[in-house]
Amino acid sequence: MKKFLIIFSIIFCTTNIILANDNYNLYNYDAYKPNLSQNEKILFIMDYSNSMNEFLGGGRKIDLMRETMREILPAINSKIETGLRVYGHRLGFTAYECCKASKLAVPIQEENIENITAVLENTKARGMTPITYSLKKAVNNDFNGFQGKKHIILLSDGGENCDESPCDYVMKNLAKQKDFTIDVIAFNINNKDDLNQLKCISTVTSGKFYTANTKGELVNALNNTIRTTKEVGGVIIKD
Repeated sequence: MKKFLIIFSIIFCTTNIILANDNYNLYNYDAYKPNLSQNEKILFIMDYSNSMNEFLGGGRKIDLMRETMREILPAINSKIETGLRVYGHRLGFTAYECCKASKLAVPIQEENIENITAVLENTKARGMTPITYSLKKAVNNDFNGFQGKKHIILLSDGGENCDESPCDYVMKNLAKQKDFTIDVIAFNINNKDDLNQLKCISTVTSGKFYTANTKGELVNALNNTIRTTKEVGGVIIKD
């Protein structure tokens, strides 16, 4: 019986069954206007769920993301405080553990680009997609004590598949907070409900929303999310 539970849990962690609430049409895109500012503290929240091991255009999605981040990160002024949270990076014996697989891998601080790059390279994609839990941790813990604009850049290749709704969370908790902006990159996502769910996150927080289905589109999306804090004019796209 114990062996059965462990096997079931591992399978559960690596499947893409959508358990979250699908009611993502409860917000109005036109009700929120862009509110861009400079000198934000930036937190990258990156998807390390099992589906990032899938192949796209001759390479694994996880490798395309890493390559893109290696190109993009040096464009950020080293004095800008940056950090990294990852999710889906581990399995668990229960669904509860799988849906808590999110950690602040690199705390927000200056001179952090090499630290972020190293963690991105050494983290494996394994589990589920706890987006809401990750946002809660970022908002309540990762930026704790910071003043001013807080900028989250979220990359995901799927919608929430734990029993929560990130759209509901941001509408209830961040819609009136002008100091939080969340830019979202939907990486190789075709499911309409997943796209609406992720677009809601950016719209409610006056952030930007991008879809990316190639390496070049991913470079453009990430390049645009950090354009207000770059030291250089652009990054050469290599498809």
